[in-house]
Amino acid sequence: MALLRVDKNDRRDEARPRRASSYLPIVALMVLTLIWGYNWVVMKVGLRYSQPFTFASLRNFLSAVGLFALLPLMRRPLRPKAFGMTVLVGLLQTTGFVGLIMWALETGGAGRVVVLTYTMPFWLLLMAWVVLGERLRGFQWLAVALAFAGLLLILSPWQLHGIASSLIAVGGGFSWAASAVAVKVLHKRHEVDLLSLTAWQMLLGSLPLVLIAALTYTRAPVWSATFIWALAFNVVLANALAWVLWLYILRSLRAGSAAMGTLAIPVIGVGAAWLQLGERPGLSEAIGMALVVVALCVITLREVVSGRRAAATLPAQPLPPPD
Repeated sequence: MALLRVDKNDRRDEARPRRASSYLPIVALMVLTLIWGYNWVVMKVGLRYSQPFTFASLRNFLSAVGLFALLPLMRRPLRPKAFGMTVLVGLLQTTGFVGLIMWALETGGAGRVVVLTYTMPFWLLLMAWVVLGERLRGFQWLAVALAFAGLLLILSPWQLHGIASSLIAVGGGFSWAASAVAVKVLHKRHEVDLLSLTAWQMLLGSLPLVLIAALTYTRAPVWSATFIWALAFNVVLANALAWVLWLYILRSLRAGSAAMGTLAIPVIGVGAAWLQLGERPGLSEAIGMALVVVALCVITLREVVSGRRAAATLPAQPLPPPD
């Protein structure tokens, strides 16, 4: 009987860290949502003092340098694994996504650009279905329906203006979705260190941005306190920290679930643009944001419940024989 009591207690102790670890991707997603949601306002403010590709190349190159400085300090591998796939991730995630959204923000409003960029989850759901075989089930369909309706109301395609900026923003979302699929494929084929992968993809992806910035350069950035703050926010939080969180989330959650979780970011972006930049959303946008929040709650609740069920069904480890 004593052995049985010890066995049950040991199993409970083993289950606790497993259950706690099931929440970590959700916490990471929440932190990422706050950083990236507000960063749309930060980027728009920073572009008052810099050209878009100059800003994009500065934020990514400096972030990469900082991450490479951390690698030896944290005893992480310096040599990249799967160099070809890492280059592809860098071109899609850094060159394509960051370059295009900064270009779109040059002429488009922060609130409008953020919701257009966040067609990404729907591109990702389609790509994950075709490439990864990740099919939606149960309440995920409800979340998709709510999110689609919400984004449709936020986008208001019947009232679109500034078509060039809008198409560039959608292109940025498509590039981000493709990079997420590439990361999932990379993790399936290779065991890679997240910090090393983030540093290498950011460095390799920033090199084309530096070239584009040099070719389109017409004026130097205005190094005001506001611009330095905006650049520092992007380098430290929105790039270095956020991309590590994003790659961790992609490794821990299904691609579709990770994508749906990011749908709260445009809600925060639109709200921050309204409060700080005076970009007030209309009635349809407000209803759309509410639907996106409901969709986020549905998908997050499903991940938490799935994590609890997985922890509860883990087989108990047998006790070692008594001495």
